[in-house]
Amino acid sequence: MVYQPAAGARDLLPLDVAQKRWIEDRLQQIFHRWGYHQIITSTLERMDTLMAGGAIGRRAVLKLQNDEQEELGLRPELTASIARTAVTRMAGAAYPQRLYYNANVFQRRESKHNRQQEFYQSGVELLGSSGLLANAEILLLVSESLAALSLNNWHLVLGEAGITRSLLEAFPAKLLDSVRNAIANLDRVALDELPLTDELHERARLMLDLRGRPEEVFARMANLVLEPAQLEAVDGLKSLVELLESSGNFSIILDLSLIQTFDYYTGIVFEVVTNADGQSISIGRGGRYDNLLGLYHPQGENIPGIGFVFLLDGLYQILSVSQQLPQTTPATNWLVVALSPQAYNAAFAYSAKLRNSTHLVRVEMDLGERDEKAIREYAVRRGIGQIAWIKADAPPVIESV
Repeated sequence: MVYQPAAGARDLLPLDVAQKRWIEDRLQQIFHRWGYHQIITSTLERMDTLMAGGAIGRRAVLKLQNDEQEELGLRPELTASIARTAVTRMAGAAYPQRLYYNANVFQRRESKHNRQQEFYQSGVELLGSSGLLANAEILLLVSESLAALSLNNWHLVLGEAGITRSLLEAFPAKLLDSVRNAIANLDRVALDELPLTDELHERARLMLDLRGRPEEVFARMANLVLEPAQLEAVDGLKSLVELLESSGNFSIILDLSLIQTFDYYTGIVFEVVTNADGQSISIGRGGRYDNLLGLYHPQGENIPGIGFVFLLDGLYQILSVSQQLPQTTPATNWLVVALSPQAYNAAFAYSAKLRNSTHLVRVEMDLGERDEKAIREYAVRRGIGQIAWIKADAPPVIESV
């Protein structure tokens, strides 16, 4: 029998880890420079936490049961867990709170073919601030993070969940999910097949057309009859687009049909996409969620929040083509060999001396049972730079491999 990972899971080998760390380290440096601090939350959560008041469907969660028959799940994303932690474990903290994470998540996929269910993500949450400046900070942070990865050919698909949700309110409740899915997938055929009135069919097609260059979409929206709250959201979106475009770092697609998988967003929503071999790949997404923290707050207090997540699997797919990622695992610098049992203590002491360098030095001890020829062959195969031959009563002999 050949043992394999569980269906949908996977192993990361040393080179995989080196490449993942290369991406995470560059993102982490940018997050630090913007004042964000790392947070680590539990992989396991209670189901009521994970579902975020119904915004995340039960079918997306890999469920577990503990000895107390309490229903638990593996986190499908991090925002709900961080929201819970912020209002329960960090009560009294000064706002805004700037937090970031590197973590794995688990999303249940219905498929006959062992589709991937474990994913790696890196993201930030900005808690306690609303308005133009907070929205702009998050999107400018996205841009600077991608620049740190030397990724330039990407687009920001920007929407507004509040406007989209209000436009959907006109549709019958029993058909709302079908309309949402058709719009989210830009599926005109599916929309045309729904049993809607001519007026609602026209409204649905209009929502599909609210996608394109910002100035064109804003012009189309001028023909809509909007409530005061919707007009305010449109004005906020215009101000944000103007600010981002003035930075010169954004290619923006305005998309008021953009509907995220998790339904806790209340304001701007966005997706970061790029192309590889003619295929559009999502490498990030995020948005504003001003009601989420209130679900977990002991007094039900709403605290605004906004964040984004980079999808490391998508980033890996893009970066692996560019050959930026490490192509080999980091080599060991030294192999220390004790030439006799009497030299064991001296070999350990010399290894410790090498490891205490101000720079990271990888030092292996030879564990015996090989002759000098086999030791040299091993060093060549492993790419080890130098061998230190240790005797009990003589200085080390250094050999470059």
